Amino acid sequence: MSDASDYDRKAEEYNWRGPEVTLGLAYAFVRPGESVLDVGIGTGLGSFLFHEAGLRVYGMDHSAQMLDACRQKQFATDLKQHDLTVRPYPYETASMDHAICIGVLHFFGDLRPVFGEVTRIVRDDGIFVFIVEDRAPAEEAEYVLGPEYTETGSSVTMYRHGTEEIGELVGDHEFVLVRSLEFTMPMDREGTETFRAKAYVARRKRRT
Repeated sequence: MSDASDYDRKAEEYNWRGPEVTLGLAYAFVRPGESVLDVGIGTGLGSFLFHEAGLRVYGMDHSAQMLDACRQKQFATDLKQHDLTVRPYPYETASMDHAICIGVLHFFGDLRPVFGEVTRIVRDDGIFVFIVEDRAPAEEAEYVLGPEYTETGSSVTMYRHGTEEIGELVGDHEFVLVRSLEFTMPMDREGTETFRAKAYVARRKRRT
């Protein structure tokens, strides 16, 4: 689902409910008028609901095509093109109330660059809501998703992240886990193939 013109349509066909899960978990911790940074905003599918809830949405993504699709929806306060693996991100320290990252982290084997920058950018007591593909103890962290699922004619490397790993990562980056929820993500339109996803809400500790 990499083509920007088809991204939203395919997400609906695949019954992707990450945006609803993300806002549902975040709702008790956010307020209208606050800012939220969407790390890997894509077409804006994930953060549009935050806009509808009254938040000011800022977004960054490496794909100019995706950003153009998002820009056409005219809801984001600001959009920036930036590679998520490159630090620093183009935002000032403690400049955002909250951050979200959905539909992205399963492409990253090492989540520390993302967490390091979110830690810097999010204000004290702000939340970071993110979704990963969950990893059971017996599962490999890395695997290859074949072209029959990517619809691009090529394979892609994917990464699972287990609960213990996420707990350590959050603690190492000045956050505290406050909520989590497991759900399934479909891999095809029929929903016959799925993988386990887990959404987390982490709260930024106060700076000392």
